[in-house]
Amino acid sequence: MDPNPFAVLPLIVAPAILTNASSVLIMSTSNRLARAVDRAREISLQLESTTDFNSPEAQRRLRELKAAETRALLLLRGLRCFYLTLSGFSAATLLSLLGAMLVPIRPLLIVSFLEIAGLVAGILAVGALVYGSALLLRETRIAVLVLSERAATVHARAGS
Repeated sequence: MDPNPFAVLPLIVAPAILTNASSVLIMSTSNRLARAVDRAREISLQLESTTDFNSPEAQRRLRELKAAETRALLLLRGLRCFYLTLSGFSAATLLSLLGAMLVPIRPLLIVSFLEIAGLVAGILAVGALVYGSALLLRETRIAVLVLSERAATVHARAGS
């Protein structure tokens, strides 16, 4: 082991940067979730004033409400993944730091445990990050499909 106490920094910096990136994902996903919920409320209010649910306009709004609900659920699952990511990278950083501090004392069993635990935490965090990102992609696809449908409706009404 390098006697330089700063030699451990590369082991800590990567998870720390990923922890920060996870925090940014949490903030942006929370914002997207709030917008999806607001959109669902708006559509619900429009539907509450509707008497004919068989009209094309009501059917479109019902589809949009279902899409908004699906989006909100995907975003909630993504948010859970990103919280798991944040805690996983934080744990990996802390475990790496503890392991690095104990190496000079040489309690090999504890250091080995901390290495394995840090690696497992990092792997879980990366897995949650990938899965959460895939959920965001699905949610974005739904949002674009709804937008395309609305645009097609407007274009049809405008005769273009």
